Amino acid sequence: MKKSIFRIFNIVAFSLVTLTLTNCGSDEPLVIVPGAESGVIENLKVGIMDGNLEEDYTLDAGMSYNLNASFTIDSGAKLTIPAGTRIQAVNGGTSVFIAVLQGGKIDIQGTISSPVIMSSASGNPGDWGGLTICGNATTTAGVGAEAEVGGFIYGGSDDTDNSGSINYLVIKGTGAQISLDSQYNGVSFYAVGSGTSVSNVAVINGSDDGVEFFGGTVSVSNLYLENNEDDAIDWTEGWNGTVNTAYISHTNAGFSTVFEGDKDNGNPKFNNITAISTVGGTALQFKKESGGTITGLSLSGYDVDLDMKDGGATSNIVFSDGYAPVALATEDEMTASGNYFYTLNTSVVPTVSVVDFDWVPTDLSFESSSLQGAVTTNVTLDASISYTLNSSYIVQSGATLTIPAGTKITARDGGTGVYIAVLKGGKIDIQGTAANPVVMASASGAPGDWGGLTICGSATTTAGVDAEAEVGGFIYGGTNDADNSGSIKYLVIKGTGAQINSESQYNGVSFYAVGSGTTIENISVIDGADDGVEFFGGTVSATNLYLENNEDDAVDWTEGWNGTVENAYISHTIEDFSTVFEGDKDNGNPKFNNITAISTTGGTALQFKKTSGGTITNLYLEGYDTNIDMKDNGPLANVIIDGAAATTTADYNTGTKVDVSTWSWKNAGL
Repeated sequence: MKKSIFRIFNIVAFSLVTLTLTNCGSDEPLVIVPGAESGVIENLKVGIMDGNLEEDYTLDAGMSYNLNASFTIDSGAKLTIPAGTRIQAVNGGTSVFIAVLQGGKIDIQGTISSPVIMSSASGNPGDWGGLTICGNATTTAGVGAEAEVGGFIYGGSDDTDNSGSINYLVIKGTGAQISLDSQYNGVSFYAVGSGTSVSNVAVINGSDDGVEFFGGTVSVSNLYLENNEDDAIDWTEGWNGTVNTAYISHTNAGFSTVFEGDKDNGNPKFNNITAISTVGGTALQFKKESGGTITGLSLSGYDVDLDMKDGGATSNIVFSDGYAPVALATEDEMTASGNYFYTLNTSVVPTVSVVDFDWVPTDLSFESSSLQGAVTTNVTLDASISYTLNSSYIVQSGATLTIPAGTKITARDGGTGVYIAVLKGGKIDIQGTAANPVVMASASGAPGDWGGLTICGSATTTAGVDAEAEVGGFIYGGTNDADNSGSIKYLVIKGTGAQINSESQYNGVSFYAVGSGTTIENISVIDGADDGVEFFGGTVSATNLYLENNEDDAVDWTEGWNGTVENAYISHTIEDFSTVFEGDKDNGNPKFNNITAISTTGGTALQFKKTSGGTITNLYLEGYDTNIDMKDNGPLANVIIDGAAATTTADYNTGTKVDVSTWSWKNAGL
């Protein structure tokens, strides 16, 4: 019979103590002394771990252990790891791991001040296999199933099975690859039962999942999952436990998801989950018929909130906070593309704080120049800093975002996941000047790169009080027509209009029930994939608009907006845009004074749908194939141009052009 040996060295005393455990392992495990290369070996005790453990054993927190090969805890044995113990895994890929077999137990006794650490020397993804626990709870894989890692046997009929306890464990550098389709995870739970206690676990830099559940009933609390390259939390085979409190971060591109649920739906529960990405990506992915119940979800920075990978029913997922999935395409489009993507109007205010995990040794930090998440108190940006907008950046009620003159914000090319929004009760104060405008643009400035700026107010709208916006699910509309959402002066914005679905897109600037107390002056919107500006009800007015090559409408309004636009210059040099103006629904009779629109590619100038209209003074149109289009045969009398009802035959080219020769700010900084 072979023997597994823990070799314990006291370097200073030059004495050797060898503890021999009778079991199946290696005859001669390799001895590694950490620190020997640098000569730092004083007062160092080193233990070597490999083989199989067949009887109870407790490690010594005063020692540093080297995991040189596989180490398995057999049925009937328990490995106890005291607080502060450090286990360094050799960079041995799939041959280096710790596994607890059916009937075995592990007792990790870390504390907030002295967590247990398991890591390779470098902590690089894929250095070693990680921790695997096999239990006797139920799994749809059946009784005595074989794990994809190690060929371990798992699964039984005891849902209260107890595989031990884990508390305050930090694990790093895991995820060694077995095959093209299989890798180890940070911690793998194979049919682990609810009698097992798991809390305060951090998995960092894994090349596969942070944690994965293969059936079973085990629950976990307080997970910290950082930059795991596949899924942060993965489950399959009908797992039906609970995750209470998780903080998940992604700052490295190319990861898979925050959640991946697969196969049968055991309806696991997830309470208080905060996930933050600075690199886009997908948040929640559900395959086959999987699902779950999620409460207290906060997502920030992901391009896709929800991916029903195989077209499963979104009803399998219950969002207790009332979040409703909004499809990013029609059903036919999703079926044709195979992309079943949805957006969620989740909170960007974290439900879990990274401060709660100050026991985790990590150097992760989010650059102060990176804008994302929630603005919950007054924030003033610094014009000397070049900011990157990585995600949604949402000003909450009661907070003000101040952006000084000359500030430049570069939006990540992240589509609908990247935008700035001001919620009801919040304010934005953009303090640009003619010499130093504020600039918001994607790096390439291409149409549809990002979402743009959305402002929600409490003025009246025919959509009613507390209506839901088509973008972000934001709430808008009230009874205060004098509502004040702040001030915008000298803003240049480019590359907006990310598409939500076939019917909806973001605009350059969207005004949702914004009140007349809000100041809007000197705004340039260039190369938007949808509208330049759009007004959804409200009473706000705008002065000095420069709108160039926005692919849908330069100025769009609906829901009874009744403000004024004073001085607007609109340019079309690309084909297939929609219109200069598009008015829709009820006629709030907005006013337009000094409007110049020039096209070199034909197209339609002014379009009015339903019964919409307005009063226009000093109109100059040039180069359009159609000047007036009453789309739904509404009355021309609703449209008053220079004191008379509109006519479909007039040229409207006798007005005085708006002189933008002095508007040097209109494309500054691009």
